[in-house]
Amino acid sequence: MKPDEIKNIVRDKYENIAGFEGENKASCCSSACCCTGEDITAFNEKYGERPGYISEADLGLGCGIPTDFAGIKQEDHVLDLGSGAGNDCFVARALVGEKGRVTGIDFTRKMVEKARENCQKLGYNNVEFVEGDIEAMPFEDNSFDVVLSNCVLNLVPDKAKAFSEIYRVLKPGGHFCISDVVLKGQLSEKTRHNAELYAGCISGACSIEEYIGIISKTGFRNITVHKQRKISIPPEIEFEMESQSLNDEIEGDEKGIFSITVSAIK
Repeated sequence: MKPDEIKNIVRDKYENIAGFEGENKASCCSSACCCTGEDITAFNEKYGERPGYISEADLGLGCGIPTDFAGIKQEDHVLDLGSGAGNDCFVARALVGEKGRVTGIDFTRKMVEKARENCQKLGYNNVEFVEGDIEAMPFEDNSFDVVLSNCVLNLVPDKAKAFSEIYRVLKPGGHFCISDVVLKGQLSEKTRHNAELYAGCISGACSIEEYIGIISKTGFRNITVHKQRKISIPPEIEFEMESQSLNDEIEGDEKGIFSITVSAIK
């Protein structure tokens, strides 16, 4: 598929997720199933009692907790890529304090609207949400101290362009901390090109070596993988393809779908 086709599929899917409320949340058409059978929340980690966390902003779409390793300080200006309903932004806001700022960017209009509604309810005046594309962000160079992202860049067709944009908008000496999905071993071409699976965060993922390589080639230094977690897709929600499950379909000696949290400095 062409990059624009992939983006449209991902946007449509997450527009649907953003639109589900109340009684629909337990049905197939919810953030946990998304009308295709796969459970995106299989990747999710629980935020527990972390300051700033509100359950209304957590749609279960992450694959880590990047704020745990981001070294966010008071008065920092933080950017969250693919901010969804605002979950990581609100946790980051508790870390930057009243004098800091947090900006979320998402290319799904309904997600931006939901995040703004949540922000208005909380009464925060130092958190904003912007509609935009991670591959061409509407921000000035050298604008942010920290960039966050949680299970989003695996959905971006041109990861090199995305990391180049991260580098551009970070201040000199600034850093990113990202949780994402990577592979050890390889997915078959049929799986990689399955559009619905792509929007479920798996077939859009690249190998961990390629992922770290992109970060390095962009010019970042002090690349650190803080956490790796192997993800096992529960049998009842495996995406079946010709009687072969995702857990069995990944080839390679050391194989699997992994969540990683990685940081690096500009």
